Amino acid sequence: MIKAVFLDIDDTLLSFSGYVRQSMREGFAHYGLPAYEESMYAVFEGINDGLWKQLERGEIDFDQLVAVRWNLIFRELGFDFDGPTFERYFRKQLFWSAVPEPGAPELVDYLSGRYLLCAASNGPFEQQVNRLKVAGMYRSFAHVFISSQVGAQKPEAAFFDHCFEELHRDLPGLRPEETVLVGDSMTSDIAGGAAYGMHTILFQKVPGDRPVGRYVPEHVVHKLQDVQRYL
Repeated sequence: MIKAVFLDIDDTLLSFSGYVRQSMREGFAHYGLPAYEESMYAVFEGINDGLWKQLERGEIDFDQLVAVRWNLIFRELGFDFDGPTFERYFRKQLFWSAVPEPGAPELVDYLSGRYLLCAASNGPFEQQVNRLKVAGMYRSFAHVFISSQVGAQKPEAAFFDHCFEELHRDLPGLRPEETVLVGDSMTSDIAGGAAYGMHTILFQKVPGDRPVGRYVPEHVVHKLQDVQRYL
């Protein structure tokens, strides 16, 4: 029987990709850079995703990621601008960004009345908590597990060790097989949760082939409201 549900934040509950497009469009105009074009998002996505995968593998830490992210993006775009300056702007704007994914508030309301609900995210603790508060979701969570406070990243086992140590205060003896992790990342969410023994649901916004690999999601949904079919 499922007793606790873990929900990822970025691109599961809150739209990170929508925020990025907005911040690039407004930020480039603010600093007098060339006007944002939609093709530029693919550059951000490729570099940012690559850096986060390095972080998940333990090859870099979060401070190193943010120190180089926009320098690499601007180099690829051919912009002559200081990356750390734009990073500060980007993260300041992100702190207050809370655009829910369609169906996210309804899903949180549904789950919080039935299970011990937990947020599980990589990133800065204060930022992620504030975004949940701005979105009106924070009070629905019994626990908010963020990597900067936990001291480990998804998909590391140490991240989940910390989560279950905390959860055992509410549900003594809780086992991974009594939990579900819902997220959009095959690496940090699905592989991390499955390797720890949790059930997993992949939120795949753009329908595509079912993921294959050592760890595969038990279920794939393309709309958040479809999560309710399995819980």
